[in-house]
Amino acid sequence: MKYIEWFGKNFIGLFEAGGEQFMSFMTGIVPLLIVLLTFTYSVIAFIGEERVDRAIRYCSKYMILRYSIMPMLSVMMLTNPMAYTFGKFVKEEEKPAFYDSVVSFLHPVTGLFPYANAGELFVYLGIANGVMKAGYSQSSLAVRYFLVGIVVILFRGIVTERLTKFLIAKEAKQVKA
Repeated sequence: MKYIEWFGKNFIGLFEAGGEQFMSFMTGIVPLLIVLLTFTYSVIAFIGEERVDRAIRYCSKYMILRYSIMPMLSVMMLTNPMAYTFGKFVKEEEKPAFYDSVVSFLHPVTGLFPYANAGELFVYLGIANGVMKAGYSQSSLAVRYFLVGIVVILFRGIVTERLTKFLIAKEAKQVKA
């Protein structure tokens, strides 16, 4: 009987703890996300969608911008999963590399711009909690994630583009043979 009572008490306690956590999100992170998202869309509206579109088309011409600035802007302005739509600005053989860059940036952006990929927020907050318990700053972690993320997406984009072009050329040779 004791085990049944213990199970009943702790079973409902699990849901009570979940409810408390949910309420902390509703009073903490959710309003922050809404304000950040509103700010981003306001900036786009202020600049003008046409200008933003032209800037993205310009970035797509150059490899370094295509795999650094473009993924950053797409993730911060459109958020996950709409960020992939910036792929319409790149050539067909560059699309896998652009996709790789965007996907690779969805976690590093979370510390500074949590609205960009809310699904990763719980992972980031878990890591940040451990960093804070170790006596380090969460904001320092967020900035470092962001900066390392830029380097990683650039590297991955360039490598993936070269691999894609190599495989396309290899396949073209096999078709001719």
